[in-house]
Amino acid sequence: MKRVALLALAAASFAAHAQSVEVRGFLEARATTSPDERAWRDGGLGKTRFGHGDDAIGGNAALGVSWQATESLLFSAAGQYVPDIRPDFDLIDASVRWRPVSTTPWRFSATGGMFFPPISLENDGVGWTSPWTITPSATDSWVGEELRVFGTELRLEHRSEGATWDVRGAVFGKNDPAGELLASRGWAMGDLTSGLDASVRQPDVHAPYAGASAPLRFKPFVEIDDRLGAYVSVGRESGDDRLRVLYYDNRADPSMDVVYANRELYGWRTRFWSAGWRQGFGDWTIAAQAMTGKTRISPDHDFLLDTDFNAGYVLATRAWGQWQPALRIDFFQAYQTFDGAPALLSEHGNGITAALNWRPNDRFRIIGEVLRIDSTRNQRALEGSAPRQVDVQAQLAVRVYF
Repeated sequence: MKRVALLALAAASFAAHAQSVEVRGFLEARATTSPDERAWRDGGLGKTRFGHGDDAIGGNAALGVSWQATESLLFSAAGQYVPDIRPDFDLIDASVRWRPVSTTPWRFSATGGMFFPPISLENDGVGWTSPWTITPSATDSWVGEELRVFGTELRLEHRSEGATWDVRGAVFGKNDPAGELLASRGWAMGDLTSGLDASVRQPDVHAPYAGASAPLRFKPFVEIDDRLGAYVSVGRESGDDRLRVLYYDNRADPSMDVVYANRELYGWRTRFWSAGWRQGFGDWTIAAQAMTGKTRISPDHDFLLDTDFNAGYVLATRAWGQWQPALRIDFFQAYQTFDGAPALLSEHGNGITAALNWRPNDRFRIIGEVLRIDSTRNQRALEGSAPRQVDVQAQLAVRVYF
């Protein structure tokens, strides 16, 4: 799979010399100071990307390629290099869009392939990154880790002088495990985006309950039950201003499983509502988003595990010449029941993200960020820690764009 990803991006890069091809990307160097709690990417229950007191210096890279083959046909793909995930180089989206030329206010399009559902109001940059912060919100962190559309989206737009309204509907597969992380680990905040062949780490303390040994991993993009999921969405866009409501249901059969890495990987029936709003006020931009839903697993009639989840944020940012500060406040909650009784894996918490961007030109950007997450998760008692932990992470990233 890695070779396929490499060949796809290499071919797209080679085509960059052709007309109507756009190539964008960045190279990044980053320094980090981390909290003492072990991070989830290392099998812990920490809420930040880095942890265990390991201060780090590392780098990432992203590449996006688009080819306007005809007036109606657009091919696009994006990949990333992140050395601390598996695999380190991977595709994060690859799709084709057909949008016939329209001379009326109405316009139709169809998109097929692997792409993100239209949820995020933050991550619209190359490599699915935010223009304001290093770390996305709790909702977008989860979307990046566990959600991807492997299917087709149909879109109908109505354009006017002031705004464009659209209705979207999609069917997709290969997203049956979505919800596994929310149930076994809970919410987290990090900029690790799962790629096509991703293998995601779960908490070591969860391994005995999954009938396996640590380290415990799973692939988030797997088809288990041969049933299609779907989402519907209504939105409005005017320049950078956006309003969107979406309902998602992966329609996974919670009683079916596949064997992966000597363990049973079940389908999680995951349904949720998402609503978001982003508005510019002169130099200011305000964004807010909320998500509420449920994920369920039921291997047999005597076992029913439900996880109700909620999260949201409010963000404010101001463009100030070459500088752009941003402040975001997140909240998140997950409540789990086993056959109707309270279960151990419940949590609640909040996060405060403060970031400062310096961008003297379009090709250079420095971002400083401090993230503080205050969370209570009773699962921590299983590894001998207090249920409540406060994780503070600071990062400084230097990006060169091309």
